[in-house]
Amino acid sequence: MTDSTPTAEQRDYRDTVFLPKTDFPMKAGLPQKEPLILAKWLEGNLEGQIRENRKGRDQFILHDGPPYANGDMHIGHALNHILKDMVVRTQTLKGKDAPYVPGWDCHGLPIEWKVEEQYRKKKLNKDEVPVEEFRAECRAYAQHWVDTQREQLKRLGIGGDWDHPYLTMDYEAEATIVRELLKFAANDMLYRGAKPVMWSPVEKTALAEAEIEYEDIVSTQIDVAFEIVESPVPELVGAHAVIWTTTPWTIPVNQALAYGPEVEYTLLQVVVNYEEGATGNLAEGGKYLVASALLDSFKNRLQLQSPDLFDWIELKTIKGSDLAGTIARHPMHALGGFFARPRPFLPGDFVTTDSGTGLVHMSPDHGEDDFDLCKANGIDPVFAVEGDGKYREDWGWLGGQGSVINPKFNAPDGPICTDLREAGGLLAASADYKHSYPHSWRSKAKVIYRCTPQWFVPMDKVMTHIEPKAPREQRWESEGGAINPAEEDLCAAPTLRQAAMHAIDRTRFVPEKGRNRIGSMVKDRPDWVLSRQRAWGVPITLFVDRKTGQYLNDPLVNDRIVNAVKEGGVDAWNDARAQEYLGDSYNAADYERITDILDVWFDSGCTHAFVLESGKWPALVRHDGGTHSADLYLEGSDQHRGWFQSSLLESCGTRGQAPYKAVLTHGFTMDSKGLKMSKSLGNTISPIDLMRDYGADILRLWALSVDFTEDHRIGKEILAGVADQYRKLRNTFRYLLGALEGFSDEERVTDVSAMPELERYMLSLLADLDAKLAQAVDDFDFNSYTRLLADFCNEDLSAFYFDIRKDSLYCDIGPAAPLGTDKRRAYRTVLDTLFHALIRYAAPVLVFTSEEVWGTRYPDEGSVHLLEWPELPAFERDKAMVIRNTELRALRGQVTEAIEPLRRDKQVRSSLEAEITMSDLDVILRDLDRDHLAETFISGTVHLVPGHEGITITPTTDHKCGRCWRHLPEVTEDGNLCNRCETVLNPA
Repeated sequence: MTDSTPTAEQRDYRDTVFLPKTDFPMKAGLPQKEPLILAKWLEGNLEGQIRENRKGRDQFILHDGPPYANGDMHIGHALNHILKDMVVRTQTLKGKDAPYVPGWDCHGLPIEWKVEEQYRKKKLNKDEVPVEEFRAECRAYAQHWVDTQREQLKRLGIGGDWDHPYLTMDYEAEATIVRELLKFAANDMLYRGAKPVMWSPVEKTALAEAEIEYEDIVSTQIDVAFEIVESPVPELVGAHAVIWTTTPWTIPVNQALAYGPEVEYTLLQVVVNYEEGATGNLAEGGKYLVASALLDSFKNRLQLQSPDLFDWIELKTIKGSDLAGTIARHPMHALGGFFARPRPFLPGDFVTTDSGTGLVHMSPDHGEDDFDLCKANGIDPVFAVEGDGKYREDWGWLGGQGSVINPKFNAPDGPICTDLREAGGLLAASADYKHSYPHSWRSKAKVIYRCTPQWFVPMDKVMTHIEPKAPREQRWESEGGAINPAEEDLCAAPTLRQAAMHAIDRTRFVPEKGRNRIGSMVKDRPDWVLSRQRAWGVPITLFVDRKTGQYLNDPLVNDRIVNAVKEGGVDAWNDARAQEYLGDSYNAADYERITDILDVWFDSGCTHAFVLESGKWPALVRHDGGTHSADLYLEGSDQHRGWFQSSLLESCGTRGQAPYKAVLTHGFTMDSKGLKMSKSLGNTISPIDLMRDYGADILRLWALSVDFTEDHRIGKEILAGVADQYRKLRNTFRYLLGALEGFSDEERVTDVSAMPELERYMLSLLADLDAKLAQAVDDFDFNSYTRLLADFCNEDLSAFYFDIRKDSLYCDIGPAAPLGTDKRRAYRTVLDTLFHALIRYAAPVLVFTSEEVWGTRYPDEGSVHLLEWPELPAFERDKAMVIRNTELRALRGQVTEAIEPLRRDKQVRSSLEAEITMSDLDVILRDLDRDHLAETFISGTVHLVPGHEGITITPTTDHKCGRCWRHLPEVTEDGNLCNRCETVLNPA
């Protein structure tokens, strides 16, 4: 039918046709409706209903990586939790018991920093407040943001046990973290050592690699001369070894020089060609030792390119290995004490000729290579730089000054360069060196390597408490070929590193590139530094013998500590209770009570222990006797160096296996131009604002439409496109609701083989869709899932099937056919099948809209989210039929395109007024009658002419039926009824 109005002389048959009716509105009004639906879910305990409904089923456990309890939900939170919700809902839809327990990370520096900011605004000193009082404020701050974020995430339509989340600051969780730490201690997998770690002078604490981000900066670069006083190469005595550095502040802590044993060095002598005083610190006849490959860059930095000013004489080339036994003295040796000590030349494999001078100054306090090389040669750190970045007060040069990360302190006219210049040791200095430098991702301040006593977990120590794995070739057979025997056997000896690499080998990664990313990090990572010098966190609950330096490892003492923390939280670890924990067997005066706190990554790395194993959440207990491992961890790709890794190391160190079977990662959300969001650029997008303006379902549809495995974009134009996609999906359901008005089992066609070919074709397409969506669920390919669903609704249904069958829906029913014709009954049966399938497919994506749709048709049958994956009608698939109809659809598109010029020129008002002439030789048309073709094309009569070329469109000469408005040869004049309409209206 068309929307044209019959003439006054014609009878109006509109009261005889079926016109779809539904209370489901076209306008969504999501921002207003969604909160009402959410309130209904909470009031009816939908989560409890789902858990009861799925009790005893196969389990799928997604363990929630805890977001940090600090600030409002941002777009990254929204994307992450929508993806998690999609996983949980699709697994639930497939009939599994998939509980979701949300959690929060509550300890650590960001919260402590925010509370300190409040103190600073009041001009108060945090250190003057009792630590228990300060921690209480941190706890209250964290709880506030837990409550805030919880409501925001619920508003997103995220289902879960919101009344019982896990918090790392719960006493029971803190006690579990302590117990996990003490497992490492009991297994001799902790040690206290002084080695350089990433240190934030602003935050005054050690940081882990996961807490570091890299930003481009401009630093001062300097060339410094160290006078050689002893050498097996006589020509070197009295010459100067030149080092280059971009951290001038490390020169006051220099203790040695490193050379490359295989590097070739050149001894230069300078010849001055003009008046004295114009040479800076270059002396007439002065000799300088530099790597041969770096001579040109060295000369350029000293601006000695012009032979009119200086000449260079290359006196001798020396192999690096010949420098063994050479000794230099510090440029500030005149200060005496530490600075008067000899500076030995040491061989370093890390020395290259990529930049600098090929000689590297060694400061074991402030570099990993420096520390290792000096330690191997009996040179210890001196701990000159304090936690705030200043040299300690008693240091012989620049004592009490700093901070070392201050650019002015390191500048060419700063105190370091000024003193070096006056001492004759500074050859060149310029504040123009651009490079990437580590910063704290919390304070955004530069960090340094600083050697301090810290607690570490060794990566390469054999874990005697973990059973060694069988050789890889044996496991290959026993584990069904899951391990490639050609690969190196990473678990021949069960060190923590090897156990972790073995676990990575056995874990599924989506996308697969995540395996190499985390694998390369674990393979090369240093020992895990656990200690932090802060207040808000789980303490390192160790007693250290003051005489031996060994920590106490007594199960009874450990149990008393764990029980006390379980009852009173982290405040239970204090001096007043030390003797209580030690009991009668030990004297508290003989032991140092460690006051450092644990790295928060260790906290979150333990969540599998207190969430999946504690039994506090019965839905998470494996009823099949399986391991504690979750089926899936899902976070952003940055967590390969964060939560994924800390959880892996913690679990491998205590259980010898990963806490997860699969890891899924997503990229980051950029603005519409592909730029990283930042407040300074003003391009941040708040999910809270988006829900207020668009509704949560639009935001969910966006999150599940992008390729989330890569970085992706969001913006007004993108959201407008998503909103348009939503409208099409909504209109599909609106059409189904209207078209199915009054449908009953009496009308249903149960024999699929008796249905018209078009219905069988659509059921075939639905079966294909069903299989693809099921595979997308298994692959966590939600971008494809959402696209497949939208394309089916838009292209297969709205633009094709619904369009063709609307004539039958409207007109194939009347007094003579109260249930409709066989074709109409088949169509409505398929619509019902489509409705029940599509509402289930859409429910995990459009959680609110699907509930509204379901409730409109079935107001008394509970929530749509209690349903399971649809069971489609079984029938024999006819491949030839599918191919034929696929080709017919393509031909339909050609016909529609051919009609369009006549419509544009107003030769026809609708396709019903167009007659089609085409060849009958096409195999597609050979077995199809003309009426079927006209119905498919929604056209007038179709003429099949032998040998006709192309598709010819002409305005019809047939009259129009007064009821269905089709132009047919049987209609004698406009307004009369066609045979079909006559039959359904007038009983024989």
